Amino acid sequence: MSFAVAERFVSINGEGIRAGELAVFVRFRGCNLDCSYCDTRWANSVHCPSELMSAEEIAAYAAAEGVKNVTLTGGEPLLQADIGRLCGLLAEQGCRVEIETNGSVPIGELAEAESRPCFTLDYKLPSSGEEKAMLTDNYRYLTEGDAVKFVSGSITDLERAAQIIDEYRLTERCRVYISPVFGCIESEEIVRFMRERKMNDVRLQLQLHKYIWDPSRRGV
Repeated sequence: MSFAVAERFVSINGEGIRAGELAVFVRFRGCNLDCSYCDTRWANSVHCPSELMSAEEIAAYAAAEGVKNVTLTGGEPLLQADIGRLCGLLAEQGCRVEIETNGSVPIGELAEAESRPCFTLDYKLPSSGEEKAMLTDNYRYLTEGDAVKFVSGSITDLERAAQIIDEYRLTERCRVYISPVFGCIESEEIVRFMRERKMNDVRLQLQLHKYIWDPSRRGV
């Protein structure tokens, strides 16, 4: 089975549990959501130019780059039918695999696999327009090596994030990040909210790649 790869490159992780570390990125084409602030919408379309690669070819590419961290992203990587096999091949060659998922696709089967990747799950807040798609049953599979990320664009978003964090006791399960929708809310406002709510064990995270390079630049 082939994967439709929209782009592949080596850069730093801009967010997640390995933020600031080098990683091989593999971005797959296609997504089941259409968030209002999506910064990779170009990769979601079935018409997005892509190259067809087998799991073996992707694993060989990662091995040739010599970078241990591999981030599988999209689009939505969990829509890829053979993603479990790819994770297994990458793990066999010593890669540390992270899957960035939008939070609407079940992770249970992959979370219980022998070659389990780490997961960074989004929780889509009200401003995204896709909160109804969130699959909170996924949270029972999370460990301290995983993360839930709340991309927030308003105080309303922050209020909802705080509610979800408390309701599912996320800080006891995994790492928790709040990130601003780039250009929509000031980071200072998020810090103020965290301080007022005494949000222990929650981290503010900025998308590093958008501060290092032009926010619209691809391949970084």
